[in-house]
Amino acid sequence: MSGADVAVVGGGLAGITTALALQETGIRTTIYEARPRLGGATHSFTRDGLTVDNGQHIFLKCCSAYQGLLERLGATNRVRVQDRFDVRVLTPDGSGGRLRRAKAPGPLHLVPALAGYRLLSPADRLRAVRASLALDRLDPDDPALDASSMGGWLAGHGQRPQARDALWDLFVTAALNMRLDDAALGPAAMVCQTALLGRADAADIGVPTIPLGDLHGTIAAAKIKRGGGRIELGAKVTSVDAGPKLVVNGAPVSADAVVMAVPHRAAASLVPDEASPDRAKWDGLGSSPIVNVHVVYDRPVLDEPFVAAVGSPVQWVFDRTAVSGLSGGGQYLAVSVSAADRWIDTPTAELREVYLAELGRLFPAARRRVTDFFVTRERHATFRQSPGSGALRPASATRLPWLFLAGAWTDTGWPDTMEGAVRSGLTAARLVRRHLRQVRTGGVSGR
Repeated sequence: MSGADVAVVGGGLAGITTALALQETGIRTTIYEARPRLGGATHSFTRDGLTVDNGQHIFLKCCSAYQGLLERLGATNRVRVQDRFDVRVLTPDGSGGRLRRAKAPGPLHLVPALAGYRLLSPADRLRAVRASLALDRLDPDDPALDASSMGGWLAGHGQRPQARDALWDLFVTAALNMRLDDAALGPAAMVCQTALLGRADAADIGVPTIPLGDLHGTIAAAKIKRGGGRIELGAKVTSVDAGPKLVVNGAPVSADAVVMAVPHRAAASLVPDEASPDRAKWDGLGSSPIVNVHVVYDRPVLDEPFVAAVGSPVQWVFDRTAVSGLSGGGQYLAVSVSAADRWIDTPTAELREVYLAELGRLFPAARRRVTDFFVTRERHATFRQSPGSGALRPASATRLPWLFLAGAWTDTGWPDTMEGAVRSGLTAARLVRRHLRQVRTGGVSGR
């Protein structure tokens, strides 16, 4: 297989992972990326001397595939992971609470956290424990769960509005980029079982300590090139046909196998009819937006790396001061707003009015002078992980033996996350290796 050439269309996390996994077994790869950078939905840009990520991306300790990618990149020292899940939860009225796991086996590790969670009444805490035990008994792969909503299930298990807002929505919305009533029960149950009800350290939060453009762009590109791979930036693929053959920037390019590691809308327009006759249904996956509000203050207003908020348009707030390169005593905060349908088209001036006021309610010190305010919008941040979406997600293999799909929107068993994207790349690489072995031994006809 050392003489094989594999074309990877798309340079996001799925494409990067595919290329690295194939190179480790001696298979040459070329990434064709239409944009002038790698990283896909996780990238950075500069603004007035700051290095800004398009949005805040985190991972949990249970995200084993993503951590494996970091190891491949030699970048495990470029992230910081909590030694224990610990999140301060703010409210506009100043009451607040804290969720901090105990050093006990899962799921007992969260019992003390719930018992002391001041944003829930004692009765709601008990109901939350009962709902957690019932949730842990569900099978996320049951098709019936894909057809149901997380919000409906929680309501049927005694979760009142305060518990939904102050506990369940806090995590499910961030993980699925969908509100509880709009989120499919299957992936929501999977997230809760894996991260919250699994092993004790599963939900410990990890954040990059360098810009995403460096982590998923510069470092990844250098690693791929050192392994003998090629990266073609500004390379727009307009068709993929039998051969296999691609048309890249108007020119034909041959390959031994092709991995389509692009978002579902782009994949549907490139994948041949004979590969996936039902690919039109991928349109049903839709998209769910994320808005990130960026605020630079003239002095520190937050003394923790991140906090969550409930009862406010603010959801999660991250201190981006060090990673952005900001100096001079100010502080740069990024507010991540998931399931942001309400805000995606709101003018920046209106967002400034709303979010500066809300941050001032959450952080009294944030009423000080703002030196910069801007907004980044990811209109198609994830697909809509709503009831019925699981049945629309395709497998990596297609009906053409040399063509494979990758991306967090494929059937990875995970929601649309960095972990899902990496897992899809590993699956695609495994299937490519199997295909090339079959070609070499005469099991499948080659090009």
